[in-house]
Formats: sequence, structure tokens, C-alpha cells
Amino acid sequence: MAKIGVITDSAAYLTDEQVKKYNIDVIPISLIWDNKVYHDMIDIGYHEFYQRLASQKSLPTTSQPSIGEIQAHIDKFIDEGYTDLIIIPLSSGISSTYSNITTIAKNEDRIKIHAFDSKVTCAGQADLVILAARLIQAGASLDLIIHDLSDLRKTIGVRFMVDDLKHLKRTGRLSNAASFVGSLLHIKPILTMDVQKEGKIIASGKERQYKRAVKRIQTDFAQIINQLPYPVQLTIFDADSDQRAREWNENYTSAFPEVKINHSIIGPVVGVHVGQDTIAIIWCRDLDSYFTSDGTPLAADQINSPSL
Repeated sequence: MAKIGVITDSAAYLTDEQVKKYNIDVIPISLIWDNKVYHDMIDIGYHEFYQRLASQKSLPTTSQPSIGEIQAHIDKFIDEGYTDLIIIPLSSGISSTYSNITTIAKNEDRIKIHAFDSKVTCAGQADLVILAARLIQAGASLDLIIHDLSDLRKTIGVRFMVDDLKHLKRTGRLSNAASFVGSLLHIKPILTMDVQKEGKIIASGKERQYKRAVKRIQTDFAQIINQLPYPVQLTIFDADSDQRAREWNENYTSAFPEVKINHSIIGPVVGVHVGQDTIAIIWCRDLDSYFTSDGTPLAADQINSPSL
């Protein structure tokens, strides 16, 4: 009988409660600041990171988990008798972690490793990880779990705004940065991740004012979900911008009473690339819709989500 485990990295920004409830192992990503290594959300916390980012002239960089670090987490599952391991890292479009996992998988014969490219990060990555963990706890087969993860990924959409593009440009994570050259003054870029393609960060639009950009994102979301045949859940998450998060929560709760709304954060490692006061939404098919009312996983032929 298969014994299936699940691993992700710290870019999912799962809460301690979620990690414990769903038995998820988290590999911390490192950031380097003034030649010192910090492990995401372990050696440096959420508010502390953004306070330092605002006050210090030097800027941090990130370093993905090494093959050795990933292997150490895998070995724990081998020691506990697991037969299969689903590993869901942040997008291969912005990180080499997925590539490192696939390299390990080719050479590891003590356990079957199933690397799943999230093509996203933060709350979207967390949604995938939690679905996998819930399906494992409900006794779903490996084939069904992989099917449902692929289905959920098809439904993930992202929109976010950064206060300043300098961090994305500095770290090389904005794929089409050239589209803003010469027009940055007073421009509020609207960004997304091409989850259905390479999982890269791209600019999807721009507005002259913050309020117009906020309105456009909300309008885009409304138009998209109005066409969907399945229920949707939404996560609002921010880079230490409590006021904006509260405002967005009030707006979306009022405008979309039928949508389940959650909250999360943009922690240090992702914050290195987007900067403080970034505000974002990620939506996907409601995870509850992959189960019957009594918690039994639906069969694969009962689920067929069209891509966004």
C-alpha cells in the first residue's frame, strides 16, 4: 500500500497551523544579505524583513535550496517508510528548485518522487500543496492526486501590483520589463504570472493611477469568474501592507459575496523580488469542490475544469 508524503518550499508561506494540520514538510529558501545567510521565515521574519528593506542601503538576494538540502528532506520520508513523495516547489519560471528536484528524482530509487511544477508562488503554490495534502489524508490514489493538481493549476489566475519595479528588474524576474522602459513615471504596472505557460512574471497592463489599476484588476477578475462553471476561492496577500490588504478585502468581500476569500503574505524570499507594499490576488477553483460533502475525493471523470 502506498504511503504518500508532500513537500513544498517556504515560498508557499503556509501557516504553522496548516503545516501541522496537513502534515506538510517545508524546505526553507535562503536569502543572502550583507554576506549573511538567512532561512526564510526562520532566521528572518515577515515584518523584520520589510523594516530592514526600507531602512538599509544594501539589498538582499536569494539562493534556492541545494540538491543536498532537498535530499536531506527526502531522506526523512525514506526513513519513515514512505513509498511516494509529491514535491511542489515555486514556479520553474522564476527558480531552479524544480530542476534540482527532477535531477534527484532520476537518481533516487528508494522512494518514488513526483515533482509537480506549480508555475506560481505564494498563495497559489499553497493552494496546490494543501489540495495534495487533503487528498492524501482522504485516501486518494496517487493518480487522482496528480490529476487533481493538474486540474487545479489550470484554474489559477494571478494579478498583482508592485510599488516599485526596481526590485523585479534588479533580480531579473520580470520577463517583459522592456515594455515599461521610458514610461515608468506615474505608471502603475499590473503584473501576472503565466501559470498556463512558463510560470514567469509578466506585465499584463498599466494604468496612470493606483485607483485605476485596482479597479482594472477587480474588473478583470469579475469578467473571468463570470464565465467559469466551477466555484472559485480567492486569496488576497500583501508585502507588509496592512492598509491596502484591508481595503482590498472589504472591496472583494462586498463585490463578490459568493467567493470564498482567504488571506496570506508575501514573505521575505519573494519580497526580495517584489518589494514592500506589493498587493496581490490569486484565485483558483474552490478546493472543497474536489470532494463530496462527506469529504470523499471525487473521481477524475467528475472533474474537468477548462483552462483560464
